[in-house]
Amino acid sequence: MYSLLNRINTRLHLFMTVPAALLYGIFFIYPLIQGIGISMTDSNGVTEPNFIGLQNFIEFFNDDRAKGALMNTIYFAVGSAPLLNIFGLAYALFLDQNIRGRTFIRTIVYMPAVISPLIMGYIWYFIMQPQRGFLYHVLESMHLGFLNGNWLADSSTALNVIIMVNVWQFVGMTMIIYLAGLQGIPGELYEASKIDGAGYLARLRYVTIPMLYPAIKINVVTNIIGSLAVFEIIMAMTEGGPGYATESMSIFIMRMMYGSFTGYSTAVALIMFVVIVIPVFIFLRATKSKEMEM
Repeated sequence: MYSLLNRINTRLHLFMTVPAALLYGIFFIYPLIQGIGISMTDSNGVTEPNFIGLQNFIEFFNDDRAKGALMNTIYFAVGSAPLLNIFGLAYALFLDQNIRGRTFIRTIVYMPAVISPLIMGYIWYFIMQPQRGFLYHVLESMHLGFLNGNWLADSSTALNVIIMVNVWQFVGMTMIIYLAGLQGIPGELYEASKIDGAGYLARLRYVTIPMLYPAIKINVVTNIIGSLAVFEIIMAMTEGGPGYATESMSIFIMRMMYGSFTGYSTAVALIMFVVIVIPVFIFLRATKSKEMEM
């Protein structure tokens, strides 16, 4: 009787996975296979495509603009993802303390994350306008006018400014996940470490950080994916300029698609998919081995 119930239960569980598997196949596997097929053609979205094999992929690595978009995307991710986690964790550690007004501060820090990156980008674009932006007048009133400049029109500073705006906007989302992890750590662990004579830094290293591994994994993975797929905030603030100095892979793909290079843009999208998957896979493998050691 028990064996029969167990078989029924197993089949029921398999049956309940069917809707999720269908959705995954329809919205991920099928488009991926379709995309691989299109990437091997000279499709322009209008005329009948011809098979050209790996030519689009070869062209990508010979295209200076495409490689520039790839380097901009990697630079943005390397700058944005670590800062989001460092400041997000710092905010969480600070706001996990029993301080007055912490709920209000949490709300203020998190609030920008609920606004569309496109809208936030436009807000900061107008704030940072030279001669007429809010920041210009603030610096002038503080007699710091020498700090003013057209940062978004300077290829050496534009991407760094966008990174700072992105971190400012989404640090609250990272903070919330770390706060949830901190509140799940048993207080007994801290009490035991205090009895053993551990100071704050020792408790942070040997208790807090190890217990936050699930939250760290979530934040790092989502920040890597979000940073490598950046689109809206760059379009709002610089549209990829000056020149192509801040053009990301997402923007490059869109422009190639609307430029009737459908096959080529699809090939670049697949390359972007690989660029996102590789660091996520490496990080998950590294953290998995770390958790097994614990």
